[in-house]
Amino acid sequence: MKLLKMQRILAAMIIGLGLAGPLSAQEAAAPSRPAAVADAPSPVLFGVRVEAGDIDRVRAWLDAGVDPDFVADRIGTGLMIAAWNGNLPMMELFVARGADINRSNALGEQALMHAAWRGQVEAAKWLLARGARANAPPQQWSALHYAAFSGNRDIAQLLLDHGADINARSPNGSSVLMMAVYEGHEALARLLVGRGADRKARNEWGDGALEWAMKFKHLGIARVVSSADEFAEAAARPKAHWGEAKKSLLASEELERLLRVRDYIEARGMALDRIDRQLAAERARLARDLIAREALPPRSVTLEISARKAAPREQKAALRRSGAAAGRRP
Repeated sequence: MKLLKMQRILAAMIIGLGLAGPLSAQEAAAPSRPAAVADAPSPVLFGVRVEAGDIDRVRAWLDAGVDPDFVADRIGTGLMIAAWNGNLPMMELFVARGADINRSNALGEQALMHAAWRGQVEAAKWLLARGARANAPPQQWSALHYAAFSGNRDIAQLLLDHGADINARSPNGSSVLMMAVYEGHEALARLLVGRGADRKARNEWGDGALEWAMKFKHLGIARVVSSADEFAEAAARPKAHWGEAKKSLLASEELERLLRVRDYIEARGMALDRIDRQLAAERARLARDLIAREALPPRSVTLEISARKAAPREQKAALRRSGAAAGRRP
């Protein structure tokens, strides 16, 4: 009886997860080719050709009616990809055809943020001259956050000169100065402090610029963001007071539940594609939670999973630095 009851419970889970029925509304709404354009590219092909700088192919697609805000499989629209690479002629083509210069991708990023992250000064100047917004709404990542985190002092200066909020806060309240401190960019931290950045700002976890400087052993920056008395007091505290400068991906009850359901499905020879997608979505949610907790910009880290479908419980997951942040602490 107990076995029968467990089978019924797991069967209910399968139905509730949509594993035995038709595609969910979200799956059905996945990006597809525009109906009005016979030769529209796939999101993957579109992204590859824009990244490669194939302006003739891209122009032909636009001439055929492809949306100038067509979204590739990664980064975002063609304009965002061109800004990421600093390709001004490609940027000019998309804007001339009506691309929205302030459009956001799924991570809330705009073309200017991509240029700031990658240190594309000329692309940033071009975008700002054509109406790109230097500021984000309150409690959202801004281009200045991205410039500070990735250490692009020239773009940070450019954004400040165009009215960027030096004390803008991220979704969890971390300041621009805190981003520079986190990555150990002393020259940028000095610039921000010199331009009037608030050295006392704290995020919702109670961390501030001084706490991060001490935690990650950026003692030169700690002096920049504190008074002599504050630094002396901080330096006198034991290292354990500041915590360890490392991160790990947390588990969840939902992840364990999905793994149990997967075991049940696999044991009965049923298809695993949908449950594996559910597992991937849960791991992505955990990654987003960790990014928010640690005050990291979405573009700064990648979720790495060493996974074998044959042994999903042996999977290991971690957040790795990516892009301009690769190789830096913590």
